[in-house]
Amino acid sequence: MNDGAPPISNIRPAYALPERLRQYHLQVSACYQCRKCSGGCPLTFAMDLLPDRVIRLALLGQEDLVLNCRTIWVCSSCETCTTRCSNGIDIAAVMDWLKEEALKRGLTTPQPEVAAFQRLFLDNIRAGGGRLSETRLLGNFTLFKLRRGFNFKEHWANAKLGYQLFKRGRLKLQGGPKLKAEARREVENIFNRSGFKS
Repeated sequence: MNDGAPPISNIRPAYALPERLRQYHLQVSACYQCRKCSGGCPLTFAMDLLPDRVIRLALLGQEDLVLNCRTIWVCSSCETCTTRCSNGIDIAAVMDWLKEEALKRGLTTPQPEVAAFQRLFLDNIRAGGGRLSETRLLGNFTLFKLRRGFNFKEHWANAKLGYQLFKRGRLKLQGGPKLKAEARREVENIFNRSGFKS
């Protein structure tokens, strides 16, 4: 399979990326390329680099390749790879860290809808003080998609689905009960420590 990355033998290692990952307690150096992560991943059909290749390139410090690949955005963080890893590498957390790093650097993402959804999801959690309002999230994501172009068929299907969910009590107009002030402050502290900016 040609996954778009240069052959490993042509890569000159750099150590800044693995060192930064280590600072976040994400060890990629334990990977011995057994490929269990790639073998179990349900989304490899949509990836340009397989998960084991992303880990290998991260270990070799190839920031440009891993931060600009489609794989980190396609990853759904289902944690199948993390569960299957014989050496206990939290591959899903590495993928999440790479997504956040790409966003911090302002890189153009190959999957703009996924990047927008992630940003809107985290904004929603922050605004809700740790609670997710699905209605607000869906509304904001729909507005994002409308700005990119109107697709009547897609929006009509979503509106019908939303109505059915609402009718069955599966979609609430209000989020759940508000968290206590102390818990809301802790959520805000988590966002501040992570460097996340709305």
